[in-house]
Amino acid sequence: MKTISVISSKGSISCMKGSPKTKPALFEKLVMKIAKRWVAGYSIKDAMKSAREANANGMSAIINYLGEHNESMEDIDASVKEYITILDEMERLHINGSISPKLTQVGLERDNDICMNNIMRIIDHARKLNRFVWLDMESSQYLEDTIGIYLTLLKRYQKVGLAFQAYLKEGSVHLMHILEHGGKVRLVKGAYREDSGIVFRSKSAVDKNYIKLMRVLFEHGNKFAIATHDDKMIQEAVRLSKRYLKDFEFQMLKGIRDELKLLLREKGFTLAEYIPYGQEIVPYSVRRIKEKPSNMLLLARSLF
Repeated sequence: MKTISVISSKGSISCMKGSPKTKPALFEKLVMKIAKRWVAGYSIKDAMKSAREANANGMSAIINYLGEHNESMEDIDASVKEYITILDEMERLHINGSISPKLTQVGLERDNDICMNNIMRIIDHARKLNRFVWLDMESSQYLEDTIGIYLTLLKRYQKVGLAFQAYLKEGSVHLMHILEHGGKVRLVKGAYREDSGIVFRSKSAVDKNYIKLMRVLFEHGNKFAIATHDDKMIQEAVRLSKRYLKDFEFQMLKGIRDELKLLLREKGFTLAEYIPYGQEIVPYSVRRIKEKPSNMLLLARSLF
């Protein structure tokens, strides 16, 4: 029996297939059974519904329109317009939240200047509405350009933050550079498959560096985010918060560790829920599954 594969930026996942007419729809349906935990759905309407639920549960919402590595100007312009529409809808519905675009969505794959012009369109619209914008970080090949664009944007509008990946071996140098310019950082572990010369590959090494960079944030940063579902990382952040009186928040994916979110809110911490949506659900979900291989068990149960 042949297989079909869905390719993500980290690799592929294959599954058995049936008739030609049912193959893509079947695989997407199976992945969606898992993905519905952390993806709002296909449309802006779905994203707004999840954002309102987050607000009702005492959390702000971070909306991410799925997609990356756009090369055609048509796709790039569509992504820019989508984020502007998201901002307008959040304002219309009085949703407490922000957006989180990827730079390769808006032209970085093609040209740095094209990307800068497009992300500036989004930033200028966010500024008119007094909305925060988080820039997602992508694989290491975009690191230098992303940091450069971010620091340029920061001069124009202060309500801009940048996701920063703890698995980077030279992470502390880049992080201090960002903080020296008054940058606002969302600290994540990192989800791309990278060369071992560039990133830490083992969980213990990534965790150790995450804690190291988190301490840098508490010592030298302000208005930052600790984005993790890891109990050990969260406990360390709670401990550091008692020593350093800093303006920070916890950020977690929609539908993940809801019981922990409630506990942290009860303790008085600020939380934000990261809410992705869009047509690119399958490749995004493949990455989420590969981050946490135990999620494959859910997919296997659906298959058999």
